[in-house]
Amino acid sequence: MTDRQPPADHQASATRRTGATRQARAIRLGRRSVIALALITVIGVAAFGWPLLAGSASGLAHSQDAPWLFATLLPLLLAVVMATIADTGLDAKAVAMLGVLAAAGAALRPLGAGTAGIEPMFFLMVLSGRVLGPGFGFVLGALSMFASALLTGGVGPWMPFQMLAMGWVTMGAGLLPGADRMRGRRELAMLAGYGAVASVAYGTVMNLQGWPYIGALASGVSFVPGDPLPENLSRFLAYCLATSLGWDLPRALVTVVASLTLGPAVLKALRRATRRAAFEAPVKFEDA
Repeated sequence: MTDRQPPADHQASATRRTGATRQARAIRLGRRSVIALALITVIGVAAFGWPLLAGSASGLAHSQDAPWLFATLLPLLLAVVMATIADTGLDAKAVAMLGVLAAAGAALRPLGAGTAGIEPMFFLMVLSGRVLGPGFGFVLGALSMFASALLTGGVGPWMPFQMLAMGWVTMGAGLLPGADRMRGRRELAMLAGYGAVASVAYGTVMNLQGWPYIGALASGVSFVPGDPLPENLSRFLAYCLATSLGWDLPRALVTVVASLTLGPAVLKALRRATRRAAFEAPVKFEDA
């Protein structure tokens, strides 16, 4: 009579046979968390894109208070979303890792101050979101930007927009395919490509945030309230080319180089820390 193999050993053997390693998540998103993230995403799209989305006949298109309204609303919504995620799955171990990574991200961002596009923070956010999942990634991206703003004195109406945009970047990395199976050069290439696109996209959406404030620009690149979408869109593209592309492309290049060179070591360290933290292990209390 042979002993039956324990379920845990059987699962480990199956894992070795298939070559798949189930990646633990620091935060398992529940229904409330998913709804909160979807809500903040929809409102965030409106907050960034209202100059292009508002109809010419609407009051919003001609309102000078719209940017300030969204700048006031977003911090409250971000606080609600982060509290909802924390309430549904952020334990002490995840809080500790969140604090370490947010501090590292906040410390990395000022390294490129004064140098166009040198922002090593992005590659760390992308790799962290990949390993720790979309829920943890969103909270990490937003919190890192908040800590960075406090560290560098960059607090202003743009800060909640930066928090939301970086939250999207890090959450998107957690949603990339193949988290359990893809490793090695293919994964690094995917993360480097995503980091490049996300770096440029971040700069583009942040341009949308600041563009309506600047009314003294040349007519060829300034926002004209109530103008049809094609006209304002062409002005916005010209504005991006004239003001931020010189920052966005170097940021994308730095993210790609850092991901390809430092990525293997950072991914290995993050996955080792995640395994040792055992986020998904059940907690049992026993009598002494």
